[in-house]
Amino acid sequence: MSQFPQKPGQQYQKVFEAANDGLIISGLESGMVLDANPAACQMHGYAYEEMIGAPLVRLLHPDSQHGFNEYVGAFAINSKFDIRIRHIRLDGTTFYAEWRGTIFMSEGQVCLLGNVRDISERIRAEQLLDKSVRNRTHEQATLLEISHTLASTLELQPGLILDQLRKIIAYTHGALFALEDSTLVTLAMRGTSALEQAEPFRVRLAGAETLVTLFNEHQPIRIADIWGDDPQALFLRALLDNSSAELLEGMISWMWVPMAVKGRIIGGIGIAETGKNYFTAHHADLALSVANQAAITMVNAELYGHAQALAVLEERQRLARNLHDAINQSLFSAGLIAEVLPRLWDRDQAEARRSLEDLRRLTRGAQAEMRALLAELRPSTLTDSNLGDLLRLLGNAFTGRTNIPVIVTIHGDRNLRANVQVALYRICQEALNNIAKHGKASQVEITLVHAKQEEGLPQITIRDNGRGFDPSVTPPSGHYGLGMMRERAEALGAVLTITSQPGSGTQIDLHWPEQEDV
Repeated sequence: MSQFPQKPGQQYQKVFEAANDGLIISGLESGMVLDANPAACQMHGYAYEEMIGAPLVRLLHPDSQHGFNEYVGAFAINSKFDIRIRHIRLDGTTFYAEWRGTIFMSEGQVCLLGNVRDISERIRAEQLLDKSVRNRTHEQATLLEISHTLASTLELQPGLILDQLRKIIAYTHGALFALEDSTLVTLAMRGTSALEQAEPFRVRLAGAETLVTLFNEHQPIRIADIWGDDPQALFLRALLDNSSAELLEGMISWMWVPMAVKGRIIGGIGIAETGKNYFTAHHADLALSVANQAAITMVNAELYGHAQALAVLEERQRLARNLHDAINQSLFSAGLIAEVLPRLWDRDQAEARRSLEDLRRLTRGAQAEMRALLAELRPSTLTDSNLGDLLRLLGNAFTGRTNIPVIVTIHGDRNLRANVQVALYRICQEALNNIAKHGKASQVEITLVHAKQEEGLPQITIRDNGRGFDPSVTPPSGHYGLGMMRERAEALGAVLTITSQPGSGTQIDLHWPEQEDV
């Protein structure tokens, strides 16, 4: 302990009084303020006379007093004092302060010289930075979730796109438009119940200039006040005339996000809010990310629909080239991870390593997805390849798309008739689609057992550990997968058995009641 006079000597008095940080001398045992410099008095809103002789804890917020006293007790033992606590001023306002303490003796008593610095601005900056990091992390995670959700099905679900967008951007009214010839047609709307149940709006585009304005070089358009005299506001009101005016009722801010693939506009998303100048440039960036993913989903759904309807080999091979865009869904997810990875590595290397594993899985999944896609679009692949290899390919693509592991077990090896092999493949494919959409499973098993006898038929079991369901209850509208599987099985003369109950997963068994040559 160092020796120090009762009050700073004359040679140190000016230094004591001129210090920018607050300096407070208090008795370590009594807890009373013995001296304080002007900075400390001003920091707490007290006159010098009010500070001297007052209990030191009077300067501390009640929530900090107990912790401070414990810290002082520990300080008396180890002589180290460095703490952040909350202070309270004479007027009741609070601030955060950083304390650094030194022990010294004065007239036989142990004293504490505390150097007190107001760090409220630093704390606020740290809190804002932490909030910003948490918000950005949440946004990136949500974008990744949106990517997985939209990539989990090739069926177009317009309402799902608007609902996913709402997860990261709150809005009051929203509409998803598809461009059909020279008309924008709403595929889904969000807002009031009347708006959501209304007939699709049809917005006629007057000439190529209107389309160029809407495309806006593939950048969002933000309108602070749709009822103002801004040229973009005038353009919007003229575009959404009486035929679509409900989208603007009660709204003030508007944002339009074009959806385009390879420079071709295929539609757009329009969202509105009641506040003025509501949508920010950051909102626009987030919305554009979702719109780009939605555009890929729409194109893939359109192409997939065409592929189902077309049987001509040349047309299907042409579609195979176009459907290469399907892997963009996995690559989009991988790109999101790669974008946030440097910041994540600085903050949490363990989490960053897990993200690296996700990145590896997504890239491998994209390769498997492409191989499976090409197999579906080239009929010879489904008939000439080994069924076991096709099921493994199907499982790898499913895992890459959903992150749900698939264990494929093959017993035996047989060549099957083309129609049998394709039907079995399609049944397994539809089962996996149902699991992805409804099952909420964490693992799937596919077992293919070839009969030992030459004339025997294979059996297939598909099992998941998902949420299950009651097979006796008629599936809700839109759940056609089970019916399609049964139809394919019946066409082969096979029996499809479904065993499931809520909370216990689902098992699908396919077998033949009577053996016949395949």
